[in-house]
Amino acid sequence: MEATGDKDPLVQEQIFSALCALGQAEPEEVLNACEEHLRQHEKLAHPHRVILLRAMEAVVKSSLAQLDKSTAKIVIFLASSEMTKSKEAFPEWQQAASTVLVAVGRRFINQVMEEMLTKFQPGVLPHCFVVLTFANLSVTNVFGMVPFLNSILGTMLPMLPLARQDNAKSVFCYALQYFSESILEYLANLDKAPDPTVRRDTFSSEVFSAYEVLFNCWLPSREAKVRLAVVEALGPMSHLMPSEKLEEQLPRLIPGILALYRKPAEAYYISKSLCQILEASVNIGSRTLDTQLDVLLGTLHLQLCAPLDSYQSTSLKNHNEVLRCFTVLAASFPDRLLGFLLPKLESSNEKTRLGTLTVLRQVINSAPAQMEMKKPFLLSSMKLPLQDHSNKVKWALVQMVSAMAHHGYLEQPGGEALIEFLVRQCALPAEQATPQPPLDPEEVTDSQVRSISANTLFLLSSTVDRMVDVLWPSLLGFVTPVALTPALPPLCKSLLALAAQKQEQGDSQQQLLYDPGGNLPSPHALMSRLLIVASQPFLGGPRGAGALRLLLVLRLSVHPAAEPLWTSSLPALLQHLEATTEASLSLKDWQDQLLQFLQKTLDAISDVPWTAQLVSEMCRQLSGYNGLSPEKNFLYKAIGVSLAACANKDLVRKQLQELLETARYQEEAERE
Repeated sequence: MEATGDKDPLVQEQIFSALCALGQAEPEEVLNACEEHLRQHEKLAHPHRVILLRAMEAVVKSSLAQLDKSTAKIVIFLASSEMTKSKEAFPEWQQAASTVLVAVGRRFINQVMEEMLTKFQPGVLPHCFVVLTFANLSVTNVFGMVPFLNSILGTMLPMLPLARQDNAKSVFCYALQYFSESILEYLANLDKAPDPTVRRDTFSSEVFSAYEVLFNCWLPSREAKVRLAVVEALGPMSHLMPSEKLEEQLPRLIPGILALYRKPAEAYYISKSLCQILEASVNIGSRTLDTQLDVLLGTLHLQLCAPLDSYQSTSLKNHNEVLRCFTVLAASFPDRLLGFLLPKLESSNEKTRLGTLTVLRQVINSAPAQMEMKKPFLLSSMKLPLQDHSNKVKWALVQMVSAMAHHGYLEQPGGEALIEFLVRQCALPAEQATPQPPLDPEEVTDSQVRSISANTLFLLSSTVDRMVDVLWPSLLGFVTPVALTPALPPLCKSLLALAAQKQEQGDSQQQLLYDPGGNLPSPHALMSRLLIVASQPFLGGPRGAGALRLLLVLRLSVHPAAEPLWTSSLPALLQHLEATTEASLSLKDWQDQLLQFLQKTLDAISDVPWTAQLVSEMCRQLSGYNGLSPEKNFLYKAIGVSLAACANKDLVRKQLQELLETARYQEEAERE
């Protein structure tokens, strides 16, 4: 203990650790020794007193259950006198003493309060740390402290007008905030409380008297610290005010809080408090909230559209609190809320559109019951945003589609447009050059949009049960358009996940058959397309393996007679492909293997009309590959193999004639 006076901070920390270690073995001994040392060395400087007080707090915390009542009393008396010895502020020293009292008060609340109340006399402004100790005790020992709060509030209220200094005002606000929070926690856990007869109105008139001083006299303060302390206290206090008084105050209270948003640094505390006030108003079924709604929605929306400041830790927290405010309002005013939000999707301002999509996503997730009847409106309001070219808006839309999928929007009419949007984002072209880092850190690149879209499509296909029937087999419709080629790897991955779920649900392979009517591609179209894609297996990403796996899943749907051959041949082709890389694969050998596979398939099927249909489909697809000569050349060869297997002579003649007439002879590869 003598050595706490050492100048070296490292030595001081070592001493502190040693005292804590000794205290774990002999708590009473160490606490009594610290108490005696501090009592006998009145002149010991504050920094050294702080070390001993911190050690006492640590020992009390680790041995509270074994602590003897007489030792507790000695510690309480010492900490109380250390805390209030100086009228001037020495925060570190006084705080250290206060935390000792709070630690002991977890078990010996009555003894702590008996000592503290001697320093809390009616009509005399108490030491700031006495009030702070009450506040912290009320949060750390809710059940022990709430029974004392009525008399504390009774003594405290007449003191509020005496508080002239900003510091004293802040401390009283801090206490009122913590008292209110602990009362609310007590009321929420009445079944475990020592006195279950405590009710909300036990405290409501005192809380309202305090509210009047805080709102009318202290909130207009020029000092930011006081304003914020008042705002933070008003949130939880609003839950304890008498219902009729809260209702009466709302027309002044809400505009009063909203006016504070002019100072951006304080926004988080304002939004947090506002959210609590809105919850309290909704809980009492407030009628006046209705009249405040337009101003509220407008101001909150502006907060949400403001750019997030990544350097300010409270910026994101504010964003989340504002979203919670919208959640509270959505529960009571869903029509007014959507009436306000949906027209904003048509705004020419990107930030407004982004903010609006963020709120809508929040509301879809947090108020599903209120939004149930609104699904058709929400879906039809997506038409315009789906055409937006901004990558930031696309990013927000992908998250919106994900939320809608989880809540059953995509089964509704209009849902297919959202699925198509997702697939089209998966098909965004890959950046060829090394992408430059964007100048704006908030900027979103094509590849980021593509990546979140592919991940979202896969998550919906593999984890959201209700999506299986929505996406299977309709996603097959996106496999054949050549324009969507870059989306094939994620599409195949999602289709395979869906097929696996269909099988788990007891749909045998047979039931994967789909109705060729509607807008789905025919088995011939799918088979041609997937073979062409597999012929260039590494073009624009590893797409060949996905195409072959999808063919394997569709084997019965393509033609039942092909099943035995495909069940054995396709896994062998896959194995060969997966053992190679783009560099090591001999493309000519690989394409020859695919053409042999096609030939064996046609022999196994040996169905004249079916083969004729395949030939027609392959010839129809030719024009889609203009400008993509590697794929087009393979398709010519596949047509040759199919024509060779086709027993319909007239068709063979007709198709050969057409091919010879339409080939582009000026391109050497095509001529060949």
